[in-house]
Amino acid sequence: MKAAVYPTPEGGASLLLAFRLQSNITLVLGSGSLAASRAYSALDADSKVIIIAKGGLGAACDEIQWRTARGQLTFLDWDSLPGSSTTTGEGKLIEAFESYLTTASGVRLVCMTETVTGQRQSRSFAEKIYRVCRGHNIPVNTTDMPDLCDFTFTSSHRFEGADGSSTPLQIGVTTNGQGCRLAGRIKRDIVSRLPKDAGAAVEKVGRMRRLAKDKKAKITEVDVEDEEEELEENGRVLTPNRPVPSRSTSESDLENSKRRIKWVAQVSEYWPISKLAQMSDAEMEDVLAGNSSPAPSPMTPHPESTTSSIHSLALTRPGRILLVGSGPGHPSLLTIATHTALTKLADLVLSDKLVPDAVLAIIPKTVEVRIAKKFPGNAEASQLEMMEAAVEAAQRGLTVVRVRVISFICLCLRTYPAFQLKQGDPVVYGRAGEEVLYFRERGFEPVVVPGVSSALAAPTFAGIPVTQRGVAESFMVCTGVGREGKDVQLPGYERARTLVILMGVARLPQVIEALTVEGQGGRRQGAAYPLHTPIAIIERASMPDQRVISSTLKDIVRALDSVGEQRPPGMMIIGWAVLALWGKGDMGVLDEGGETLDDERVDGWLAGKENAAWRISEGLDSNWEGL
Repeated sequence: MKAAVYPTPEGGASLLLAFRLQSNITLVLGSGSLAASRAYSALDADSKVIIIAKGGLGAACDEIQWRTARGQLTFLDWDSLPGSSTTTGEGKLIEAFESYLTTASGVRLVCMTETVTGQRQSRSFAEKIYRVCRGHNIPVNTTDMPDLCDFTFTSSHRFEGADGSSTPLQIGVTTNGQGCRLAGRIKRDIVSRLPKDAGAAVEKVGRMRRLAKDKKAKITEVDVEDEEEELEENGRVLTPNRPVPSRSTSESDLENSKRRIKWVAQVSEYWPISKLAQMSDAEMEDVLAGNSSPAPSPMTPHPESTTSSIHSLALTRPGRILLVGSGPGHPSLLTIATHTALTKLADLVLSDKLVPDAVLAIIPKTVEVRIAKKFPGNAEASQLEMMEAAVEAAQRGLTVVRVRVISFICLCLRTYPAFQLKQGDPVVYGRAGEEVLYFRERGFEPVVVPGVSSALAAPTFAGIPVTQRGVAESFMVCTGVGREGKDVQLPGYERARTLVILMGVARLPQVIEALTVEGQGGRRQGAAYPLHTPIAIIERASMPDQRVISSTLKDIVRALDSVGEQRPPGMMIIGWAVLALWGKGDMGVLDEGGETLDDERVDGWLAGKENAAWRISEGLDSNWEGL
């Protein structure tokens, strides 16, 4: 097998950074509209701004005069700067500028928007200014002269909150000088596709983060630093699925703060943006404390709840419970029964963390939506909490939809159904069995309505057939995480079988060890998997940000590490079906003696990327647009 080769830097990109400029100075050379735009961007980043330009304030654009009059920035006439009396023209201006930088303190950036002396543009003048700034180790941006730029400006957008004020959320697009106008168009396209309340969601998460850290005043400075190093959300956190410790009456302030900030990371990753944007302080404290959610408020049941048709599932019969699968996540894969329940019957939606915004978006705004706090370390308690909430609300005559990632439960009392929605199929690792018994004990006999299982849909979206003549004669689905987070016994290697592992990406190294290392009696039943066996990790299957990481068991851990943050939910497909449809296809895996060509077929599969040890594909097939 070839050793892994990491991507070779090709150059031409920008190192995208977000500067915090509080109390530092940004110098803007020029006084036209572009200078005003640069000044505003710096002021918005809490920088002090000094304008240096020829001709005095009266020659500046209206905006600069307006901001100067209100004390928002300082204007300096270049001709009035002290300089050598023996020089004239450009030389005098350069000397005056260098003298100013020598005596000034706190200047961090220089933006040169005008390079005009007299009536013509002077490149030599711009070059001299650039050299002076570099001599003082100050980064420079020179308009229309990329080779005289240490940094560039992105085409940016700052999101507004519900009250019209600016929020902390900003996005920026750069084409690295290849298409400035196009960068603006792409920025607008991105902004139009993001939820309008994305900025409000960032504000609320920031508020929640501050609430989570309130007890830090009692912690030593060393503990604070250690905690930040472990919990920094802006760092390269490979997985958001680290267990959240259970609440304890004897926990220290440090343990309390760590547990609370991990809740912030969890809801930031999983909760719909619309839900984050609407959080109240009481809801934030409820999540941080790990308490049960408050009881739903009384509502008027949907009038549609009492209607039925001989051509539809009888969702409204008293006392019925339906476990209904909602598919892998793409809203077009919802069944008609699920869509009807969400859009016409629900009064309260109890949603799991992984149900995507695109599915929740079809729920009428008049319907209350509550998100389950089912995170690592809290799954059992949250499961019970949501089932109790469904029963309690249904007993009050409400239509309750319980949204989860594996199945959909509809609980009906009197003539009012209560629904529980889960992604995929209800009986494929969806706790459907537990819920059947729970509701049956309380007098409701459930009916199971199948859905499209992600175990089958996700590989299809990734271009992987779980079975294929000549490659895979069978497939097996298992979980990578046992009850209460315990290890599970994985199946052994069979050449003609595809293995689908759900919910195991967060502990990938342990899974790979169990599959490939000899002597794993309690963790694997059967033969060890060859290290060159193909594997694909499919993240966010069927969603616009779907990602597929393909490699071999030997290199998949390094491949996953190389892509940065994970994108839950994720699953693993292991076996020769992973490469069956790649390129021209490979249908000879099960031919007599086919195993002797395994190294060659794997090398050919991964070739084309400088013989790298993995492949990464992003997004959905464009043909899915509009479906």
